[in-house]
Amino acid sequence: MNDWILSFMEEFGYIGIMLIIALENLFPPIPSELVLPFGGFMTTTTNLSVPGVIIAATIGSVLGAIILYWIGRLIDVEVLEKFIDRWGHILRITKEDIRSADKWFLKYGSWTVFFCRLIPVVRSLISIPAGMAKMKFGTFIFFSTLGTIIWNTILVSLGAALGASWENILEYIEVYKSIVYVLIAAIGIIVIVWYIKRRRSYR
Repeated sequence: MNDWILSFMEEFGYIGIMLIIALENLFPPIPSELVLPFGGFMTTTTNLSVPGVIIAATIGSVLGAIILYWIGRLIDVEVLEKFIDRWGHILRITKEDIRSADKWFLKYGSWTVFFCRLIPVVRSLISIPAGMAKMKFGTFIFFSTLGTIIWNTILVSLGAALGASWENILEYIEVYKSIVYVLIAAIGIIVIVWYIKRRRSYR
């Protein structure tokens, strides 16, 4: 699939980059960490420019994020609560847990969207809970675009700087992903432990 992606970008230029990045948001197995550095490399062998590639990639990424956001808007919290009423005893989740999570996202969701746009795979999926939490559309677009521009600028610029050696970036991205996933897992464990202790203290 990687060869097809790169060939598509070479053939269609900015439009190809925009469409591939939009698909990357909807279909995470398409890796932006492959597309963006190659886009940067293309600026050294074609008439594409670094700002042009960054803009095309950002437009595509935001378009994909908007689609996922509105999918999230269709997933009503009330529907989730009905699901929890039926299956919550198995999952050990209550309606109060859902409401608490919803309130937390409304309070801190803006920065969550921003930071998650800098994390591979998660950067695409974060748009769905943003929609579910009914985050203001303008706020979602602002923070999503801000994080996306930073991510795109770094990877495209590195691809342009390394030129024909752009693929070397992929090794460092793998290390970055591993570190981030370990940190997320650690934070998840801490939150779970804190949650269990809080539940026990209430009892």
